[in-house]
Amino acid sequence: MRRREFVTLLGGAATAWPLAARAQQVTMPVIGLLDSRPLDAITDRLRGFRQGLKDTGYVDGENVAIVYRFAENQDDRLPTLAAELVSRHVAVIATSGLQPTLAAKAATKTIPIVFLVGDDPVRLGLVPNLPRPGGNITGINVLSSELAGKRLELLRELVPQAARIAVLANPANGAATETQLKDVGAAARAIGVQIKIHNANTSAEIDAAFETMSRERADAVFVTASTFLNGRRVQLAQLAAFHRLPASYGDRDYVEAGGLMSYGTSTVDGYRQVGIYTGRILNGAKPTDLPVLQSSKIELVINAQTARMLGLTVPDKLLVAADDVIE
Repeated sequence: MRRREFVTLLGGAATAWPLAARAQQVTMPVIGLLDSRPLDAITDRLRGFRQGLKDTGYVDGENVAIVYRFAENQDDRLPTLAAELVSRHVAVIATSGLQPTLAAKAATKTIPIVFLVGDDPVRLGLVPNLPRPGGNITGINVLSSELAGKRLELLRELVPQAARIAVLANPANGAATETQLKDVGAAARAIGVQIKIHNANTSAEIDAAFETMSRERADAVFVTASTFLNGRRVQLAQLAAFHRLPASYGDRDYVEAGGLMSYGTSTVDGYRQVGIYTGRILNGAKPTDLPVLQSSKIELVINAQTARMLGLTVPDKLLVAADDVIE
């Protein structure tokens, strides 16, 4: 081969390599993830999501890219953030909580959506039925609402002298909160305790609610499941400790933040399932063919150190039943 031909060939190859690299970047699928909370509130859950993606052959930064949009506990930003993801032409939108899911659903009828919610998606109006959700949306129900009644019973077992239980609710959570309050009310009547509902939509309202609970001498606190309250879990755990109020939550990360007890499905595992469904859609599955799943991994977690601080003796029955006892 002549030298001039060899140099020309080298020059063409050098030009082709960056073009091929750019083509690879263009074709890498992009996932949009929409959440109400700040990043640091869901770090462990995102690890679950990425693990689910990995289980289906996708690794962030290698063969898939994830674009995050966090509303920083300002739900009024969600429609704009959802619209941004749609304008980026992401391949799939993953959401957590009712409000982000509603925002994504309103923003697109074509981009697949995989949600994680804590109540029956049919009752919430997200899908017409669970086996064949139809349209562009499917996901996971982590059963936060359905387990509310059982969680109140466990709180009473841990605090048997509790006769007046304060219920902290986030009314912005809509139908999911209504379902929980209905189930908690029925459970309260069945075990013979009185409940009083305290609503909170801001951090200041949470502070005020605990002041009222303390003044009214509540015996314990039942915190309903919502993404807003979950994002304030450190504040909630600290307020419960300051006012010496035994409190029950729907997710273990409250207990890891110093809360007394949680009973509910593993949200991290729920995020892993969302990651798996997202990966399956990237591999060609259609949302309408992916049935809405219900989490089956339910766990009872007790913070023994918090119990001692509150002067509570955890019954042996609960210690045996607990999936994790944090010392």
